[in-house]
Amino acid sequence: MKIEIKKCGDLLASHQAGREAYLALQSYSLNGLPKDELIEINFEGVKAITPSWADEVVTKIFQEFENVKLLNTENSTVQATLETPKEYSGLKI
Repeated sequence: MKIEIKKCGDLLASHQAGREAYLALQSYSLNGLPKDELIEINFEGVKAITPSWADEVVTKIFQEFENVKLLNTENSTVQATLETPKEYSGLKI
């Protein structure tokens, strides 16, 4: 399963927006997938993302699935933001 984060927008901010994005993903894309399903999170086209948004989406996907891969994380704001959930969640993001 490949998740195109840009479909959520190119400027991703706030817990509320992240929560809504995760609930939509869970309802339409992730629901019923086996825990060992490969989940590819593609950040192509994302200009900026906040730690609060990433915590609501990325951290929860890492908690739910065993095989998650991040794609197109070269953007400096994406890289910096992904450090926060990595540091505080204890997950191997």
